[in-house]
Amino acid sequence: MGEKSLAGRKALVTGGARGIGAAIAAALANAGASVMIGDILADLGKQTAGRLAETGAKTGFVELNVTDDAQWETAVAATIATLGGYDILINNAGIEITSLVVDLKAEDLRRMCDVNIVGTGLGMKHAFRAMRPGGSAGAGGAIVNIASVAATIAFPAIAGYSGTKSAVDRMTRVAAMEAGKLGYGVRINCLYPGLVPTDMGMQLANDIVAAGLAPDVAAAVASVVEQTPLGRLGEVGDMADAAVFLCSNEARFITGAGLPVDGGMGM
Repeated sequence: MGEKSLAGRKALVTGGARGIGAAIAAALANAGASVMIGDILADLGKQTAGRLAETGAKTGFVELNVTDDAQWETAVAATIATLGGYDILINNAGIEITSLVVDLKAEDLRRMCDVNIVGTGLGMKHAFRAMRPGGSAGAGGAIVNIASVAATIAFPAIAGYSGTKSAVDRMTRVAAMEAGKLGYGVRINCLYPGLVPTDMGMQLANDIVAAGLAPDVAAAVASVVEQTPLGRLGEVGDMADAAVFLCSNEARFITGAGLPVDGGMGM
């Protein structure tokens, strides 16, 4: 895959202020794409966009709560106005609230469903409307939804999160079928990241300890590594490179697929 395999492409990355989202944004920019950062973390998101701009990338920031239909409309319009088009969506924004099934709280389940499922669905909706023929961008494109290895394995204390990420997987496949049948010219795939030591990943490790499933954080992390055939945690760059591939012309005949980037944990 060429170094500038995404030259001329225009991307919106949700949850792009930090963690996996920021890494994907940087990788897209490195591959030649222009990148809009969308996030509720305005100060951090602007800083991330600023760092991309320092590398010579065309970029910007838009405040985006992915559960809000109107904010999606604004974000897509801002992306097109700032970047001059829109043909890549990285649906990365998500939350994880750890809980044993016996301790589940309705409000936590609803919050994860709202961000992880509704947010992903609205992102695809507004991407389709913009990218399809006759849309405000109208040049087709690629969508990558960020699911999780949690959608493919039975890992304790994340039943609610696993359910939402399983929904992301199913929504991806249905959306890919619709886009193909309706001639939108948009490919839709998803990634299943393994555990990455971002803020969210390490919070999960701490929560596992609090739930009594591991004696300490080191043991919690070691347990994940032990279940991973490649023998290490994931890195943000692992996820970013996979996202770039799915957006590139090298993946031109891939849609409706889920790509595990988990070191073999979910095999």
